[in-house]
Amino acid sequence: MHWTQPFAYIGRGVLAGFANLGRFFGFGAESVRSVADGGTWGPLLILQMKRIGVDSIPIGLFLATFTGIVLALQASYTFTGAIPLYFVGTLVGKTMMLELGPVLTGLALSGRVGANIAAELGTMRVSEQIDALETMAYNPVAYLVVPRVIAAVLMFPIVVAFGNLAGITAGWITAINVLDMSTQQFVHGLQIFYKPFDVTYSMIKSTSFGFVIAIIGCYQGFNTQGGAEGVGVATTRAVVISGMLILVLDAFWAFTLLN
Repeated sequence: MHWTQPFAYIGRGVLAGFANLGRFFGFGAESVRSVADGGTWGPLLILQMKRIGVDSIPIGLFLATFTGIVLALQASYTFTGAIPLYFVGTLVGKTMMLELGPVLTGLALSGRVGANIAAELGTMRVSEQIDALETMAYNPVAYLVVPRVIAAVLMFPIVVAFGNLAGITAGWITAINVLDMSTQQFVHGLQIFYKPFDVTYSMIKSTSFGFVIAIIGCYQGFNTQGGAEGVGVATTRAVVISGMLILVLDAFWAFTLLN
């Protein structure tokens, strides 16, 4: 092997990365332009809101319920003998709203929603259904991408809000039944450090997570190649990339909004 070969591999990888980034931003720009075609995506929005949002609520509630239970138990274990027990309510409320509610729900729905979008659009790409839409003078981006992205942006905050409520309720039930706390103690802990911005912050994060999951799933689906194997690759990439971006956005919002 010539000594320059590793640098050639690295160079090709960097160029391919920039090319993919350029295609993604071009896809995003086309999606923004297609929002103007409301007659195409408008009739499909309610269906996508149901599929992406309403059908995801049970998953969000399940995750949040057990997260709230664990938070209450771990807080009690940590605070015993050192910190007043009503801080269990503080920990459960703040942690659910600021961090675990949006992030865990986002990561879970990147598997459900992102994978579903990538697999569906990828199958349409390899079976030439997207090409058929273009032949029939439909804008495939307006027809397939825009309603999914808008539905995710609108519905993810709702799913997370239900999840936050379920997690806090589960923590409260655990506190009064397992930790021998009173409702007054738990509510006092919830209120003592509560800020209205906590809810706003949770909604901002969940909205951005919904956008990322939907746009990445659509992009991977639209660029699927290679038949059934390509659909699997696109689906995996959608889940992995959106999960990574959720964590990046989580750090970004914490740095920009909480400092």
